[in-house]
Amino acid sequence: MTKQTTLAEIGEFGLIERITKQSTKTHKTTEYGIGDDCAVLKYTDTQYTLISTDLLVEGIHFDLVYTPIKHLGYKAVICNISDIYAMNGTPQQITVSIAVSAKFSVEAIEQLYEGIHTACKAYNIDLIGGDTTSSITGLTISITAIGIVAESDISYRKTARVNDLICVTGNLGAAYMGLQILQREKSIFKEVGAQPKLEGYEYVLQRQLKPESPKHIIEQLKKNGIVPTAMIDISDGLSSELFHICKQSHVGCNIYEEKIPIHENTADVCKEFSIEPLIPALHGGDDYELLFTIPITCFDSISTIQGVTVIGNITEADKGLYLILKAGDKVALKAQGWTSFTQ
Repeated sequence: MTKQTTLAEIGEFGLIERITKQSTKTHKTTEYGIGDDCAVLKYTDTQYTLISTDLLVEGIHFDLVYTPIKHLGYKAVICNISDIYAMNGTPQQITVSIAVSAKFSVEAIEQLYEGIHTACKAYNIDLIGGDTTSSITGLTISITAIGIVAESDISYRKTARVNDLICVTGNLGAAYMGLQILQREKSIFKEVGAQPKLEGYEYVLQRQLKPESPKHIIEQLKKNGIVPTAMIDISDGLSSELFHICKQSHVGCNIYEEKIPIHENTADVCKEFSIEPLIPALHGGDDYELLFTIPITCFDSISTIQGVTVIGNITEADKGLYLILKAGDKVALKAQGWTSFTQ
């Protein structure tokens, strides 16, 4: 009997490679297909259309015990439009499809869509369609985001260059620590029935339950004439996203511990859980910040943009991927962020 391969053995990206290896382009309008944050379509001479889609599955990506369903609707939109921003584009439309079980009331679904509409209003996006069907396993949300980007402005994962600066927006690790708080309080409630204690954790909880996408950074990059040489959104963890850029660009990197931005509230929660703050900053998911590379000549310009931190530089591929600790030690970087089928 032929041995069957489990999904855990090859992981999400191994599975994608297996099921898409026979995919070919038959239309001139397909500029770029599988392998980046978005598919890239070309219908005009100067502008690309960007399309991305994501699934959120109850019990895998969210827990309704501690996730307000209105917040879930908002976050579902952010998860998807983040991919458009990661191509240096502007999201314009979304479609929303849901599979929902009988345990949900009409009012609950209205709350979900209230969150979706709130996000659409905040980011100037049109909800233009979708689908609904029944489910026997809870709630599944599928959103497709559509955006645009000028041909001269598009940023792929595969085009980082040696000596480029590595930049991140915002701060990292907060969403992961917010999740730790929620899971801890859920466990205490199940064991002893105590009401959750969430006071003092507002920042990390907000980053987990109702994240925002740094669209203002995209606007500032354009204002300053900076086109990232490569870009990706940080949804699965900084380490994993760096590996994607370096692998697809055939380069290495050095990043510096002292440069990685960590919010003081995140550090406080890490101390409470006896977790080194660097760990969630490197490997935690759900931050929906942007990781990008720029030419070293843009250093002065990028330094004027509030909310962007230079954390390292791109090196030759044979030099590997390394984290430089505060003490000066050089540690090989490992991709330990979120991976489907192994969680």
